[in-house]
Amino acid sequence: MLYRNILKDLDQWKSSSLRKPLILRGARQVGKTTVVEIFSQNYAQFISLNLELQEDANPFKTFRNIRQLVEQLFFLRDQDMNKINDTLLFIDEIQEVPAAINILRYFYEQIPELHVIAAGSLLETALNGDVKIPVGRVEYKVVRPLCFDEFLQANGDKAVLEQFRKTPGDAYAHEKLLDLFHTYTLIGGMPAIVDHYLKHRNLTALRSIYESLIISYISDVEKYGRTTNLVRVIRHVIQSTYLEAGSRIKFNHFGNSNYASKEVGEAMRALEKVMLLQLIYPTTNTSIPIIPDLKKSPRLQVLDTGMMNHFAGLQKEIIGTNNLDNIYQGRIAEHIVGQELLAAKPHLLNNLSFWVRQKTDATAEVDFVIQHDSKIIPVEVKSGASGTLRSLHLFMDAAPHHLSVRLYNGKIKRDKVITPNGKEYTLLNLPYYLASRIEEYLSWTKIFKN
Repeated sequence: MLYRNILKDLDQWKSSSLRKPLILRGARQVGKTTVVEIFSQNYAQFISLNLELQEDANPFKTFRNIRQLVEQLFFLRDQDMNKINDTLLFIDEIQEVPAAINILRYFYEQIPELHVIAAGSLLETALNGDVKIPVGRVEYKVVRPLCFDEFLQANGDKAVLEQFRKTPGDAYAHEKLLDLFHTYTLIGGMPAIVDHYLKHRNLTALRSIYESLIISYISDVEKYGRTTNLVRVIRHVIQSTYLEAGSRIKFNHFGNSNYASKEVGEAMRALEKVMLLQLIYPTTNTSIPIIPDLKKSPRLQVLDTGMMNHFAGLQKEIIGTNNLDNIYQGRIAEHIVGQELLAAKPHLLNNLSFWVRQKTDATAEVDFVIQHDSKIIPVEVKSGASGTLRSLHLFMDAAPHHLSVRLYNGKIKRDKVITPNGKEYTLLNLPYYLASRIEEYLSWTKIFKN
């Protein structure tokens, strides 16, 4: 069974004096239910409900009084009300009974001693009428595909995991970590895929699992779309996103279709709500805050790089490569870095951005920007000499600080770089596999005088 880093966040939630009912967000098949089942081992009692089942949904449909509801749930599951302080109630697929979402507020207001977690892959589809999530009465965590740290945990090599988490890691561990990261990039982080691969080491056998994943997402389309036409557009977008992932896109005629920008935009937003994709918008800022420009073309990030590789037919190119930047015009390297950056912070409102400068004499683009210590730090994903980083130089000329990051296939090092305009800055070079640990390494870099 795969261990999840989010369990650490759940431990903090459990012990918090300010604990509220927790809603876990995430696409189907990312392991939300498994995470809760593992976490439930910390409790004396566990009540698990799935509101897709009529018998589990009925108590919420006939709700009159929160204490009566709780007593009914304990009775139906033969649990002891005297142990309510040490009981975890899990309400899965809560969107199937939209009224249950409103009921969460009463758990917080009247039964705070009961620990409550809810989950729903299609939660946003329930919020089309009078049903509103009780703001201020619940909190959120996001469950995403397994990150590289979790992949290493599942792989079971404690020495490699220790080196990955060490700041800085020893140089001798670099080649093995890079090789494992290439494997992780190849198969992705969907729990069923990782679990099967680590047990059988058979890439061919993964094909049917990838196919079942995409079929399950397409079968949900009717729940995303309000009209027959929107359902058709969403189906098309799902099937086309894996070929367009990692690149900037236009909504109009997306995926060589005849669909207009408005139709594709609505479909994209529906799929973004259920976390099957994310639209990464650019910013023109070089100092905080990071303000995305929603008028500019976004870059498309899909749920999982392994699924992207499978459906775009890129797996053979990745096998045996020594540099991810050479594959698919560098889009695979950028995409897996984006996936790692998202996985590093399990909060609902975390978004990614990249930087653009669109002038006739100096069009430029930096792959990602992150906020660190009240600064916008540029992050480039590419190999090659530091002197070829033209866009990064333009960003640093405009930035009010002297620190930048490059992710590549080489080892950890710090370079002093001078832009063509004469500004000196520090370039922190990190191997791809440290994308999720950029902030720790930025803090480590501060011990040196720039």
